[in-house]
Amino acid sequence: MPTLALPEYRSLVVKKEPIKEPTALTSLIDLSHLLPKLLPRLWAFALRITRDRSDAENLVRLTCIRALNRKHQLQPGMSPLNWMYSILHTIWINKAHMHPELELADTDWKDSCPDTAFEPTDDDREARELGRKIVHAVDQLPDAQRIVLLLVMIEGVSYREAATILDVPVSVIENRLSKARRAVAIQLATQPKLQNEG
Repeated sequence: MPTLALPEYRSLVVKKEPIKEPTALTSLIDLSHLLPKLLPRLWAFALRITRDRSDAENLVRLTCIRALNRKHQLQPGMSPLNWMYSILHTIWINKAHMHPELELADTDWKDSCPDTAFEPTDDDREARELGRKIVHAVDQLPDAQRIVLLLVMIEGVSYREAATILDVPVSVIENRLSKARRAVAIQLATQPKLQNEG
């Protein structure tokens, strides 16, 4: 399977621009104007949790359709981006339960992701290797821990926002994040040196 080349994914992580979003959407026109601004962040999150470009595209498409059909559910004071993350996560969880083989999908995501997390110079082999180790360690996490880690550490949502997105108590977010950080630290301490390709 070819390695995913994702320059747009790289720019999302390296220079994440804040999204100016209204506190609530009241009409289809508001949502249709806001969606283009949310799509890059939704796409990046979908790609991280599915690890597959095609699955991520389908997931974002289904998320947008559901959001447009349920725009009335966005409450005043609710972040539209977090609301969309919640929809995306729910669709993904439901799909994974209906198709357990989706968890077994393996792609070359691991090899392309270190370049998306930061931009080391070509001479900076140690940084590249550390990036590969981190991606490998995160990839080994159970989905529940991996998603919390991605939401809080990569997407920058608060514990409370992550709890709302995932529909769990804040204590569950804290617990999963603590376990994820511990597991990643152990993986980094015990991983053998990864081969540097090229």
